[in-house]
Amino acid sequence: MSSSTSQNPNVTLWRSLKTLSVTRVLIALVLLSLLGLHNSKFIWSIAPPVYRLICSVYLFGALGFVGLQMRIKQYFFWQLSEQVTFDVIVISVLFFFAGGINSSVVILYLFPLASCAILAPLVWALFLSSVVALYLMVISSFQEYVSGSEIAVSSAGLYGATFLAVVYIVNRLADRLIRQEEIAIQHGKNLRIQQEINKLVVADMGDGVIVIDSSSLVYACNPATQQMLGTSIVSGLTKLNEVPSLKPIADAFYAWEINLSELSRDIPETVALTAYTQHDESGQHSSVMVKGIRNDVVTHLKLRFVHVGTDSDDSDERYIIFLQDASDIENQAQQLKLASMGRLTASIAHEVRNPLSSISYAASLLGESDLSTDQSARLVKIVNDNVVRLNRLIEDILRLSRKAQINIEPFLIKPALQEILQEFQETHGLATDIVQLTAPEKLRIRFDPLHLREVVVNLLNNAIRYASGAPGSIQLFVVADLDDQLELHVRDDGPGITAEIRAHLFEPFYTTSSRGTGLGLYMARELCLNNGALLDYEYRFTDNDTQNTPNQATGRFVITFVKPKKKYEPT
Repeated sequence: MSSSTSQNPNVTLWRSLKTLSVTRVLIALVLLSLLGLHNSKFIWSIAPPVYRLICSVYLFGALGFVGLQMRIKQYFFWQLSEQVTFDVIVISVLFFFAGGINSSVVILYLFPLASCAILAPLVWALFLSSVVALYLMVISSFQEYVSGSEIAVSSAGLYGATFLAVVYIVNRLADRLIRQEEIAIQHGKNLRIQQEINKLVVADMGDGVIVIDSSSLVYACNPATQQMLGTSIVSGLTKLNEVPSLKPIADAFYAWEINLSELSRDIPETVALTAYTQHDESGQHSSVMVKGIRNDVVTHLKLRFVHVGTDSDDSDERYIIFLQDASDIENQAQQLKLASMGRLTASIAHEVRNPLSSISYAASLLGESDLSTDQSARLVKIVNDNVVRLNRLIEDILRLSRKAQINIEPFLIKPALQEILQEFQETHGLATDIVQLTAPEKLRIRFDPLHLREVVVNLLNNAIRYASGAPGSIQLFVVADLDDQLELHVRDDGPGITAEIRAHLFEPFYTTSSRGTGLGLYMARELCLNNGALLDYEYRFTDNDTQNTPNQATGRFVITFVKPKKKYEPT
């Protein structure tokens, strides 16, 4: 027994002490019953009156200990020491009168010694065993002196050594069992706490949760499920395939169960259920879910199935069905979309108002007859510039609304970038060494080519605005050492973007240039998102830095592409 257990006896030790007290009463009764055996020599060659007296004292003492333990639920080790001491004394008296080591009474010592080994610390049990062994040696020596036999002392020594070994082994086994029981009790407490937490979490979930077996018998469900389905589900009794309103869920589950690796295309992931209200005889309403009755009230449920992995047989398999109300998701998405459109519309109105004000002002001045030719030309130029600005704003919005092509074939990124770069240099009249391109030859990406052109041209326009114009001042290079991603870096040697500007860098209509519309970077990021890519501005340390000092971070725009599957890559 460990020291912590010996200082703080648990329920197990008190229960074991109670068992010890009851067992003592049974042993006393068995010893008394031996008086009824018809044996002329008697079982231990002891006088019946003496034997009866000793056994009676032992029985009354055992009953007294039972009553004491029932009344007093404390002082564990005091009660234990009193009981085992009483056992050893009574057995020692029987041992003496029964003839010593040659009698069978010596076996009774195992009862108190084993009890002490189980319930008391090892030191206590070894001390008690040593006292018993010394007593056996003394009595055996006396018998040897009286009878002249040489076997008694050796037998007593053998019994003493056996008692010590048994006590040690039993104590170690008991200590291990007690430790395991304490661990099991603690795990049980933790499990109960975790179960209560899980119940609270599942009950508070907005999504529905149903636990079923392979026959679609419901074992558990949370309140959100019944509220979502509009029908009552009784755990252990309701089967999904037997309730008409729940049969679409059961059909989807059976289809998924047949094809665990790949869900059948014939069974949609989202199941549409139609709800109507039915009146029962009591006048109360009971909402049920029935497919195809009405089309005015429809609940779209998105189902997800999970198999609970267990080592049990098929009859104990469990499955979890997660139900999500797709209508709420669609409503939230619609609200977010409307909110975004409202903000975008407000921003567009604000951007359009300034050019229109300028055009209106210039038009009103043009209506005056006393304007000179130079003044009229300047006003006409104002009108034309603002018209161009409005037209560019409208074109940016139209390009932003253009969706990416679906299932487009991957293409080589380097030739595409070379074509874009050549056209950009010719359009802006740049020297061929200002922009440097570094990319692997056989690297492919999946991206809308028109969108890629618009994104890259937008980033190059931003770079040429701040670059020094020296050879290699603008760099485009591809980083392809990632597992499933590749990156296109666009970097210039101009000053880095400050943290204040970076916080609003991709917001619509935010610009630091008086000639820009503020939609360029916002449009570039949205086009990347439409193609499954990501555009961001980052500071990084790279080996490609040749114009910067070592260990200096440089800012650059980074487009992160997802690599196509290997079946599309060249062999």
